Amino acid sequence: MQQFDLIATTVSGLGYDLVDVERGERGILRVYIDFPAADADEKGPITVEDCAKVSHQLSHVLTVENVDYERLEISSPGLDRPVRTLADFARFAGHECTVKLRVAVPGSANRKTYTGILRGVENDKVGLEFDSKDGPALMEFTLAELDKARLVPQVDFRSRKA
Repeated sequence: MQQFDLIATTVSGLGYDLVDVERGERGILRVYIDFPAADADEKGPITVEDCAKVSHQLSHVLTVENVDYERLEISSPGLDRPVRTLADFARFAGHECTVKLRVAVPGSANRKTYTGILRGVENDKVGLEFDSKDGPALMEFTLAELDKARLVPQVDFRSRKA
């Protein structure tokens, strides 16, 4: 079983979604987890206890499967969460996102990076509404054309008091 699949199976068995796996310097293995879309609003953000639960189970699984790593780090995906799958793009429709394409869009003066509002998924194409020099524009792209995408953090520093 591939390392990513092994980690994904373990994480999903504990009731979480695997967002990403990174190999860092000095043998660091970083695993980013989140709640499944159906549970995310109800359960809120990932907590330290969630990370500890996954870390405990995953360390046992990785040892049994002889996966080479020095240190295991479990984390939430953060405010600038990566968006990778069609399900992610559908889940975060209406959110602001920065998208980097593998190849520049024809007629865009070699532009590969766009920031705009996700408009969901239709026929395996993701819609992104962004501001162009001619006003609002809509582009569509497939996952094959995508290099990387991240949500734009939305932070409200105003007081919660009314």
